[in-house]
Amino acid sequence: MGRFRKGRRVRISAVPLRRSLLLRLLAVSALVSVCSITATAWVVLQTTAVVLSRERGQALADDARIYDTLLGYAATHPSWNGVRPTVDHLAQSAGHRIVLLGEDGHLLADSNADRNRPFQPPQQASAVIDPLAVDPELNKNTDDGRSGTERIDPRAVGPFKLSEEDSERLTRTAKRVVLCLREFHGIQAHVQMSSAGRPKVVVPNPGGTPTLGEQRCSPGFTDPTPSEESALEGLTSLVNACLARREVDGVRLAIDGSWEPRTRHAPPASTVLSCLTTSRSQQLAPYVAPAALLYVSSPGRTATTFFDLTSANRLRIAGWAAAVLVMTVTVTTLTGIRLVKPLRTLTKAAMRMEGGEASPSVLVRGGDEIAKLSAAFNAMSRRREQLESARRDMTNDIAHELRTPVSNIRGWLEAVEDGLAQPDADLVTNLLGQALQLQHIVDDLRDLSAAEAGELRLVPAPVELMELLASVAVANQATATAAGVTITVVDTGRVPVIADPVRIRQMIGNLVSNAIRYTPAGGSVTLSAHVDLDTVVIDVADTGTGISADELPHIFDRFWRAEKSRSRQSGGSGLGLAIVRRLAEAHQGTVTAASTPNVGSTFTLRLPHHS
Repeated sequence: MGRFRKGRRVRISAVPLRRSLLLRLLAVSALVSVCSITATAWVVLQTTAVVLSRERGQALADDARIYDTLLGYAATHPSWNGVRPTVDHLAQSAGHRIVLLGEDGHLLADSNADRNRPFQPPQQASAVIDPLAVDPELNKNTDDGRSGTERIDPRAVGPFKLSEEDSERLTRTAKRVVLCLREFHGIQAHVQMSSAGRPKVVVPNPGGTPTLGEQRCSPGFTDPTPSEESALEGLTSLVNACLARREVDGVRLAIDGSWEPRTRHAPPASTVLSCLTTSRSQQLAPYVAPAALLYVSSPGRTATTFFDLTSANRLRIAGWAAAVLVMTVTVTTLTGIRLVKPLRTLTKAAMRMEGGEASPSVLVRGGDEIAKLSAAFNAMSRRREQLESARRDMTNDIAHELRTPVSNIRGWLEAVEDGLAQPDADLVTNLLGQALQLQHIVDDLRDLSAAEAGELRLVPAPVELMELLASVAVANQATATAAGVTITVVDTGRVPVIADPVRIRQMIGNLVSNAIRYTPAGGSVTLSAHVDLDTVVIDVADTGTGISADELPHIFDRFWRAEKSRSRQSGGSGLGLAIVRRLAEAHQGTVTAASTPNVGSTFTLRLPHHS
């Protein structure tokens, strides 16, 4: 009876059967077996689909000429009226029945029309004839150098089509160019006509591939005609309207399809290409036939498969399924028994951690997944201890970031209360700036991770640095006076920069407050700015205690302190300089430091200069 009760106590303390890892592994093994069977069936069906797809691809390849001919008709005609003779000729030469239907289902042309037996379209068309959305697998025509990655048929030229008179005139000029190149330069060139009727002088390269030769004998030969200029102007208007809707600057288009920005702020090439494709389609739409569905049929084409699901095949599948199931259950059971023991060890260590133990660890054996899990648990335990230490320092970090603007505001308000300062407009403006800085510091503490990920949003505007440096000096004057430190701004003239005014004030303010903090009484802090080529350089130099060479590479690291005990006494937390670095990177700039112990430090902020 006692043994029975002891066994009950063991079962009660064990994991419930429905939550047992072993049972879950058994369930997973069964699921894997079912998935394996399903995957086998899927492979069979997929292979069948591949065979059918290949047959369809071969049929489309055979009908490529039909597709290309009808595509060329659509690219050069505004409607499908009159396409019947072309369809009849293609059907007769290919030996197939060809049917064209509009996208709304109405019949456009049928090479074997029978009023008593109307055409019943299958579920899927052979192809879609649309000169503004060409299927690249069916049409291998090369473009004319202007379409880029568009799917617009190069024969669809619309308003860019030259008149016969202009085409003949340019052709005569092109022939003279070819003659000039042969007689005076020894270059074997020839004339190539584009779909728009514009000739082009082509020079074969040594490899034999035609490339556009240097047209040294044809000044002005590539200039657009009046009709092309009008069409190009219309296309440019459509493209720039599209770019304006996407809130980017416009471009200027050339007759060869190239473009250049109209302003210094070039729009992204992908955006221009997208708008160019959309605009060309919009411009060409009135000149091409609407999209139509193409149906090509032949009595000789039948779908085939290779898999016959007979009784023997079904029995074979069932046998393999049973074998896979038994094997999976056996292997999973043995593996599960082996896995449960180390997992119990990990569970006990986790419970010790929950009970308050600082960094419990488990013994790592072998190199399998359980060993990796044990190593990861040990690393997590150590990391937990580090994070706990960092959490304790968080209050000091936040206090450090908020102390500077709060102290400045409090200092000026006490000066006003004591009658040492007048509450004039300049003081109110200065206090408002400090309040805004305080608000942004709070936001920075919340969004610092976003800044490190490069997702910090800036509001750039023109900033006069000398005025900003003077403002920062005034804002920190009270703190400097209390510390016995002199703040000096070196006037180097007008230094403009495009930056977020609040963010750049925060960066310089952090550097100045940091310099005051580590400068002893009687020392000085000097602010200066100048333009160096395409860079604006801002220096904050002090005569403070300096930073040792081994500490200098770490001063911009997040939550890092040099001489931690002294930093706590002076109010530093190691977060201010990290924020400066992230804000500088958000402006595509950098911040560096140079220091000599017991002599002083210079922090240099470099930002792009937009002239």
